[in-house]
Amino acid sequence: MGFARTCSVALVGVEGVVVEVQAGLEPGVAAFTLVGLPDKSLTESKDRVRSAVVNSGGEWPQKKLTVGLSPASVPKGGSGFDLAVACAVLGAAERIDPRVLADIVMIGELGLDGRVRPVRGVLPAVLAAADAGYEQVVVPECAAAEASLVPGVSVLGVRSLRQLVAVLTDEPFPEEDPDEQGRPDPLLAGLRMPGTGAATGIHSVGAAPLDLGHDLADVVGQLSARTAVEVAAAGGHHLFLEGPPGAGKTMLAERLPTVLPRLGRDESLEVTAVHSVAGLLPGGKPLVDAAPYCAPHHSATMQALVGGGQGVARPGAVSLAHRGVLFLDEAPEFSGQALDALRQPLESGHVVIARSAGVVRFPARFLMVLAANPCPCGRLSQRDTLCECPPATIRRYQARLSGPLLDRVDLRVEVEPVTRAELTVRGARGESTRAVADRVRAARERSATRLTGTPWRTNSEVPGRELRSHWQAVPGAMEEAERGLERGVLSARGLDRVLRVAWTVADLSGHDRPDAGDVALALQLRTGVPRGVPMMIGASA
Repeated sequence: MGFARTCSVALVGVEGVVVEVQAGLEPGVAAFTLVGLPDKSLTESKDRVRSAVVNSGGEWPQKKLTVGLSPASVPKGGSGFDLAVACAVLGAAERIDPRVLADIVMIGELGLDGRVRPVRGVLPAVLAAADAGYEQVVVPECAAAEASLVPGVSVLGVRSLRQLVAVLTDEPFPEEDPDEQGRPDPLLAGLRMPGTGAATGIHSVGAAPLDLGHDLADVVGQLSARTAVEVAAAGGHHLFLEGPPGAGKTMLAERLPTVLPRLGRDESLEVTAVHSVAGLLPGGKPLVDAAPYCAPHHSATMQALVGGGQGVARPGAVSLAHRGVLFLDEAPEFSGQALDALRQPLESGHVVIARSAGVVRFPARFLMVLAANPCPCGRLSQRDTLCECPPATIRRYQARLSGPLLDRVDLRVEVEPVTRAELTVRGARGESTRAVADRVRAARERSATRLTGTPWRTNSEVPGRELRSHWQAVPGAMEEAERGLERGVLSARGLDRVLRVAWTVADLSGHDRPDAGDVALALQLRTGVPRGVPMMIGASA
């Protein structure tokens, strides 16, 4: 009886579980049995593996063959086990020394001709292998750069099963067929999932902030909205922009990612892992190091926003915007069920999707920007009476954004229409993205220094209890906000969020602690009610 084993990885969301792939040969009628809780796509690997081995010059064993995937209690799916199954079978048939295979993790799909095709989720799979103590990983050649992001792991990228067998048996390495050079590479098609391109509203993944041509200097006027964008970026606060069409809400939202700092190493790996599972990694740049930006259409379903779907749960827009910006334009047009589903990830920073086969968890710590018109026609304004919407229609439209959802939004700004003077004056440009980004970076460094030794890095992440007990404002500075709590203008959560925003304003202004002016500006940004506070911070003046 022949026996061999090697390893692969089963992905559950963006977390991996190392799976031992065992192959056993015994006398009997030729048959191929795959056990270990495989799904439909994994069950089909029996035919792919058999054809790949034969077309790679190998001999398929004419015995009873059993391939087991252990642990058997973990659901397994996808085609990424093909390479490990093929090598385990060849090891059991003594074509490869079984001892060579035991400590190698193999990830890849096999074509019928023996070529190794890429699969999604290589980075989280290799991270799981490294955490389990494995040091050797075999992946498709075009995914080797992504796998190499994990330190301490030796990565071998192969283009075909024939090449891998040659490496494992110390035979001459077969070169690529010269006739295939210069042709379009169909193997790269496996790196992207259909329907996840730019049309879905996912932009600027991995791009440098100014590479997209989005500069805050293009925004004319809008001092209060620009200030809110700067505060949102500095503290990671959610933002609600309300104003008529053409006032600049979308322009401001698109420029918010450009003032966010570059992602750190750990953050980059988190974001890259999510986009790898979703099949959205940019070509030629395996590491996402800039804040992502996701702007789904208002017809998006709840599953499209928070994740899920039939079969294997997929990351939604909130996870694709992890460590970046989620922009919901025309927010009242989204379904109420989809919007209310955002409340849990806004608080916890992750999404938990429960299915009968198990529970999947995706990271979802994003900065949300909501944009809305003041009424269905968009012409409701204090300056004129062009709006013809009945009062009841306006109330129903504005009530589509529920109170519990808006209570989790720290900043609320009314975006006024741009005046003729602001728009036509020559040379009318605001501060550039680079200038604002420098202040945002300095403010985040102050908050990170203050929060050293804690699990939090931005003011928006600090729980209210910790904020009130360890990082209080100047004595007496919170009196007006506390009176708002007594009058019912603010909830207890709202009071904590005012204090968080006040700390961000203080960080931007260079203050050691929030004073009365910082709290007043935070209260104005929180409630959207003018309080006579200048809408300017530090160098923004």
